[in-house]
Amino acid sequence: MASTQDVTGMQAKEAARERVDRDLEGLLTLSHTLHQHPELAFEEERSAAWVAEALATGGFQVEAGVCDLPTAFVATAGSGPLVLAICAEYDALPGIGHACGHNIIAAAAVGAGLALAPLADELGMTVKVMGTPAEEGGGGKILMLERGAFAGVNAAMMVHPAPIEELQMRCLAVSHLDIRYTGKSAHASAYPEQGINAADALTVAQVAIGLLRQHLRPGDQVHGIVTDGGDAPNVIPARSTAQYLVRSPSLAALAEVEPRVRRCFEAGALATGASLEITPLSPPYSEFRSDDEIASCYKRNAEALGRSFPELPDRPMGGSTDMANVSLAMPAIHPMVGIDSLPAVNHQPEFAAATVTPAGDRAVRDGALAMAWTAIDLASSPGLRRRLEARAAQ
Repeated sequence: MASTQDVTGMQAKEAARERVDRDLEGLLTLSHTLHQHPELAFEEERSAAWVAEALATGGFQVEAGVCDLPTAFVATAGSGPLVLAICAEYDALPGIGHACGHNIIAAAAVGAGLALAPLADELGMTVKVMGTPAEEGGGGKILMLERGAFAGVNAAMMVHPAPIEELQMRCLAVSHLDIRYTGKSAHASAYPEQGINAADALTVAQVAIGLLRQHLRPGDQVHGIVTDGGDAPNVIPARSTAQYLVRSPSLAALAEVEPRVRRCFEAGALATGASLEITPLSPPYSEFRSDDEIASCYKRNAEALGRSFPELPDRPMGGSTDMANVSLAMPAIHPMVGIDSLPAVNHQPEFAAATVTPAGDRAVRDGALAMAWTAIDLASSPGLRRRLEARAAQ
């Protein structure tokens, strides 16, 4: 015989389903609108406003521009002691728009929040939908974490689109580096000896990094792009710039490999006489520590919606997220919701197109509902609830 608590949880889940389905047309409109108007990291003015407006219309109290970040917000509903954060991302990638599916992330977060808002006080919860800018390299969540936006939060969650379902993203720590060499311009033919070739400095560094790769550990990665290599072939480049990522399985491992990569850039400066500036573009992203108990709740709820989690072959870890830093500070999950995009994968134009197909739209509904149901489980399971509330009190 079902307990009163079970019945209450079942009733809450059915109410959440009804609310997500009632709101679905608006959620899909939000996802498609974000897709049609991609905005880059820290420039998501319209995107943040659209997401916040959807929450405010649904009864959330929205505080915009939090943590001195104009495109960050915190939307709050309920006043119970169990505080849950649902993270919304909405920044896009240069050139290929929402090829990581942040339009789905944002719409699913709104859907989960709207489904939970009328239930929050009855469940003894406070629901916070966090508008987190600049996941693609700016570390918005890390800045919000450091500046107090997550203070008092017991647990955090989000869903992220991927080609297939995964319970947890395979995540690496990463440093984002801006590289700038300054040399001296000169006529490349008549007076080359008067110049200091900043582009050559970058070439030397790239060769050194290529040689370093033989000695990197499994899981260590280095990749980047040249963002400025000069203006004309008959002018010695007085500047060259690049952006590079250094990844490793953990922050501790990253602290060992990053100095080796920096020395490669220093070698370019030494060889050519150019000066060098290396500037972090964001705080380092960490490894992810998924909460197994919350993840198990999510898996059961996703499977109840018809989702399945296939056995995946062993492959190197890849990808990074600033949600990982949140996971080191509090219990958190970051499941991947499949959109049936193969052979297209994240960060391809074809994947961006897949986020607004029927499979992408299904991911909005299922992601919203699976998160809402998981939140109800957290509130309705006495042991899990006690653990989460005690964790935040420490």
